[in-house]
Amino acid sequence: MADFVSTGVYFGLDITDKYALISYYKSNMEEPETISTVVGSEMFQIPLYLAKRHGLGQWYIGNDAKHKVQLGGAEGVDQLLKRALHREKIWVDTQEYEALDLFIIYLRKILSLPGQFCGSSPLEKLVITVPNLDMEYMELFAVCCNRLGLDASRVLFIDRRESFYYYALNQRADIFYNDVMLFDIEDNQLTSCKLHRNEDTTPQLIKLDPANYGSFIDNKDENFLQILKSGFEGHTISSVFLTGDGFDGDWMKKSLAFMCHNRRVFAGKNLFSKGACYAGFVKDGNKSWPFVFMGEQELKVNLSLKVLIQNEMQFISLLDAGDNWFESEYSCEVILDGTKEIEFWVQRPEKRQATVEVLELNDLPDRENRTTRLRITAKPISDKDIKIIIRDLGFGEIVPSSNKVWEHQISIAIEE
Repeated sequence: MADFVSTGVYFGLDITDKYALISYYKSNMEEPETISTVVGSEMFQIPLYLAKRHGLGQWYIGNDAKHKVQLGGAEGVDQLLKRALHREKIWVDTQEYEALDLFIIYLRKILSLPGQFCGSSPLEKLVITVPNLDMEYMELFAVCCNRLGLDASRVLFIDRRESFYYYALNQRADIFYNDVMLFDIEDNQLTSCKLHRNEDTTPQLIKLDPANYGSFIDNKDENFLQILKSGFEGHTISSVFLTGDGFDGDWMKKSLAFMCHNRRVFAGKNLFSKGACYAGFVKDGNKSWPFVFMGEQELKVNLSLKVLIQNEMQFISLLDAGDNWFESEYSCEVILDGTKEIEFWVQRPEKRQATVEVLELNDLPDRENRTTRLRITAKPISDKDIKIIIRDLGFGEIVPSSNKVWEHQISIAIEE
C-alpha cells in the first residue's frame, strides 16, 4: 500500500532564548531547506531580537533589527522568549507593550520568511522545537499560535532530542546502521545524545541517551578527544553530528581525526529545525515509519479496549506508546453488554504480552442489558500514568443518565 503524501508544506522552528532557525519541507524536496536572512549565506540563526522604528509602527527582527538600532533609527528589545514566558511589560519607543505581544510580532515575521519559497502551498504543520519542553513552553506557544490564527491541529511541540531522532532516521540507512552520536556546544556547554535502535522489536524501539559534560572552554581538542574515546567505547558508531556555535573555528585536530575513522561526520547548525520538519511530515502519515521513540515526553504504554463490532471482537486503540503525553487524549462511547466491568488492555511496546486492568462500575443502576451507554476518556497525566474517566450517559430518552462518574488510574513501572 502506498503512503499518503501531502502536497502542503511543513515548517520547522527551532527556538532558544538567543535565536531561532526556520526550515521548510515539501514531499517533492530531497530534504528540508533552511532560511537565511542573508542572501547566499548559511547564516541561519536569526537573533531573538526585535526593533521598532522611531515614531512609526514598523518592526524589524534579527540582525536587521540590530543594524537599525546601531544606526540610531530604532529601539531594540532582546530576550523575547524569556520575557514573554514571564509576562513582562516592556517600554519601547515611549510606549508600553506586553512582552507576549512583542514575541508574537517576532514569530509572525519569522514564519513569513519561507513564503517566497513555498508559493501557494498550504501549511500542513508548524513544528516548534525547544531545548527542553515543558507545559510552560507549550502553553506559551499555544497562546501565540492561536493569536497568529494557526489551528491547534496544525501545530506540534517537540524537544531537540526528538528533532534529532527524526533527523537522523530520515537519512540514508547506512548513516544510522549502527548507533548515531550528536554533540552540541552552546554557551560553552557540551552535551551529547546517543541514538540506539533495538532491531529485535516491531516497531523498532529507539533509545536516546543524553549526557551533559558541563563547561567546555579550555584545551578543547584534547578534552573532546577523551570524551569521544570514553563515549564510543563498547559501541559501534556509524555517524556523528556536530551542532552549535562551539564547533566554530578549526580547533578540532586530533578529535576530528578520531571521529572520522570509519565513521561519517556532519556539522551544521540547522539539524533541529530540519528534524522538526521531518517530525511533522512523518507524524502526518506521509512516510512509513518502523520506529517508536521513548523520550521524556513520550507515552510508555499502549492502551486498548476490547469491544464487539458487528459481531466481531476487536481492539480499539485508546492511546499509543510514543505519542506525546502532553497532547494525547482519546474519548469513545460504548454500550455495556452483560457486565458492570470495563477491561483495559495495557501493553509495553517492548513486551509481547499485555496485562488487563478491570474497572468495576460500582453503584451503576440495574438496567436491561444493552441499555447503558458510557463515555470513556483516556488522558495521560505523565509518560507512564493514565487517568481513565467513565461517565454514565444512560440510553437516550429510554433510560436517563445516573450522572455517575468513575475514575481510575493506570500506572506502569519503568524498567531501567
